Amino acid sequence: MRLIGLDPGLKTTGWGVVDVAGSRIAHVENGSVSTDARSPIGERLARLYDGLVAVIERLEPDEAAVEETFVNVNAASTLKLGLARGVVILAPARAGLPVAEYSANAIKKSVVGFGHAEKAQIQAMVRRLLPGVELSGADAADALALAICHAHHAASRGTLARALAAQGRR
Repeated sequence: MRLIGLDPGLKTTGWGVVDVAGSRIAHVENGSVSTDARSPIGERLARLYDGLVAVIERLEPDEAAVEETFVNVNAASTLKLGLARGVVILAPARAGLPVAEYSANAIKKSVVGFGHAEKAQIQAMVRRLLPGVELSGADAADALALAICHAHHAASRGTLARALAAQGRR
């Protein structure tokens, strides 16, 4: 199964793609889509959408994972992040991919084992879990952490579904 993690941001949206086979997770590619802060919001959102659609079409993931929005002290920043997040969810959804959402704490717990881990700790664990990976930036590292988190949760859901099926329940 191929998974794409998406770390939404209006300035920079990170993306990371991994392949999952059983308990093995392999890095495919990572990067980001950036926008110019001087451009009108509509142009920035269109750039994010087009960039993500191109990545999805080229790498053909089976599922997507997106970080949930946290409420910021600055309402304007939170609103802009929400707009970007909407586009980040829309791109894989329009491609027919299921889209899972995870909180920042859930991602950190899945990857580092600690819900309040620092960015450096996340990057170190992503490098450890995906040997040889070259991170194209902090946003791409966060996106790979999302993909890893989704892989762990998907494996747990699969194990539970098989156990329930063996018992004759759904």
